[in-house]
Amino acid sequence: MTDVSTHPPAGPGTSRRTGPWRYGVGMFGTSIPINLIKGSMLYFYTVVLGMDATVFATVYAVYSVIDAIDNPLFGYLSDRTRTRWGRRKPYLVVGSLVLLVSSILIFTVPANVATNATLLVVWFATFTILAEIADSVINANYGALLPELFPAEKTRAKANAIRQSGQLVAMILALGLTPILARSVLGCEIGAAGCTNPAVGYERLAIIYAVLGVGVILYMALGVHENPAIEREERPAFFRSIGQILSSTYFWTIGVVNACYGAAMALVLNGLQLFVNYSLGGDGTTATILQVVVIVSAIALVAVWARLVRRWGAERTWKRALPIAAVAFGTMFFAQNLGTAIAAGIAVAVGYAGVLATNDLIMARVLDDDARRHGVHREGVFLAAFGVLGRLNGVIVAAALWSMTAFFGYHNGNDPGPNPDLAFRFYLSVYPVILLTIGTVISRFVHVPGWDPLAGGDADGVGPDAHRP
Repeated sequence: MTDVSTHPPAGPGTSRRTGPWRYGVGMFGTSIPINLIKGSMLYFYTVVLGMDATVFATVYAVYSVIDAIDNPLFGYLSDRTRTRWGRRKPYLVVGSLVLLVSSILIFTVPANVATNATLLVVWFATFTILAEIADSVINANYGALLPELFPAEKTRAKANAIRQSGQLVAMILALGLTPILARSVLGCEIGAAGCTNPAVGYERLAIIYAVLGVGVILYMALGVHENPAIEREERPAFFRSIGQILSSTYFWTIGVVNACYGAAMALVLNGLQLFVNYSLGGDGTTATILQVVVIVSAIALVAVWARLVRRWGAERTWKRALPIAAVAFGTMFFAQNLGTAIAAGIAVAVGYAGVLATNDLIMARVLDDDARRHGVHREGVFLAAFGVLGRLNGVIVAAALWSMTAFFGYHNGNDPGPNPDLAFRFYLSVYPVILLTIGTVISRFVHVPGWDPLAGGDADGVGPDAHRP
C-alpha cells in the first residue's frame, strides 16, 4: 500500500480550514445530554422511580454489548461515505436529532409506565439504547475529525484543549448543577413537604439540556470543512480493516487502558448522587457543590497539564497522570462530610485532568500512524473499534451494580439494604482504584507511535517520547 501523509497535500481540492474554536465547541454540545444521562440515570430510575438495581444493571449490560457491537459498523459506514456534504457531517446531523428525542424521553416517563414494572423496563431499555446509539454515531464521527482537520500537532493540541474545556463546562451544567436544578429549582426533593412528583425536575432539565446540546452540535457540524482530497482515497474494506486493527498492539494496550479509565469514570458519574445521599448524608445542594468544585478544579488543571504536555510530550504526561488518578480515587473512600469530600474530589480532579488532557492526543497519533502505514484514512472505523472496549465498560458498571445487591443488599431507594454507606464507598472509590491500577500497569508497556515536536525530537522519533516508557 502506498504511504500517505496524515493530511493530503494542499492543492486546489483541499478544503477550507476549520477553526479550532468552531470544531472544539462541539464537545460542549455532545457532552450536555449524555452527561445528564450518565450522571442522573441511575439515581432517577432506582431512587426516584424505584427500579431494582439488578434490573437496571441487566439492561445497562445489554445495551452496552449492543452499543459495542454496532460501534465498528458506524465507523466503517462513515469512512466509506461520500456525499456533497462530506463523510462525517450527515452522521453528525442525523445522530444529534436522534439524541435530542431519546435523551428527553429517558427522563419523561408517562405515569402509567412509571407504575408498571415491566413497561418501565421496556421504556428504559428502548430509549437508553437509542440514546447510546446516537451518541456512538456522533462521537465516532466527531472524534475522527480531529486528526483530519488539524494535522499539525500544535494546532491539534489547541483544538483538543478547546474540546476538553467545552466538555468540562458542560459537566458543570449537566453533572454539577443538575442535582440542585432538578431537585430544588425545577422540581422537588424526595420526601420534602408537598413533593408529589420528584421526577418533574429531571423531565424539564432533560428538555433544556437536549435542545441546548443539539443546537451546539449542529452549529459545529454545519461549520466544519472536511478535506475533499480524502474522498479520492481508496475506501477502507471492513473485514480487512478490522483484522488489521485487531492485530495492532495499540488496540490491546492503549484501548484497554482507555477502557479502564472510561469504566472508572462511568462508575463515578452515575454513582455520585447516591454516594452523596448515602455516604455523606447530603442532598441535591451537597451533590451540586461537590461536583462543581471538582469540575472547576479540573478545568484549571487541564491548562497545567497542557503545559506539561509541551514539556514532557503526550506519552510521558499520560503515563504520569494515570497513577495519580488511581491514588486520588482511593481518597474518596475516607470522605465523611462535604469538606473532606471536596478535598478528595480536588485530588481526583488532578489525575482526571491529566488523563483528559492527553488521551485524545495519544489516540490521534495512533490514527496518524495507521494512515501512514496503510495508506488510507479510516479514522471512523479505527476509533469505533477502540470504542468497542470503551463501550463494554457498561458491563463493568453493571457488574458493580450487581455487587451492590449481592454484597451489600442494595436494591433501590425504597430498599437500600443494611449499609448503603459502605456500598457506595466501594462503588465510587474501590472499584475505580482497581480499574485505574490495571490501566496504569498496562500503560507502562505502551510506546505511542509517531514523534512529538512539542517535546523536542525529530522525524525519526528521537526525543523524549521515543525512548522513555
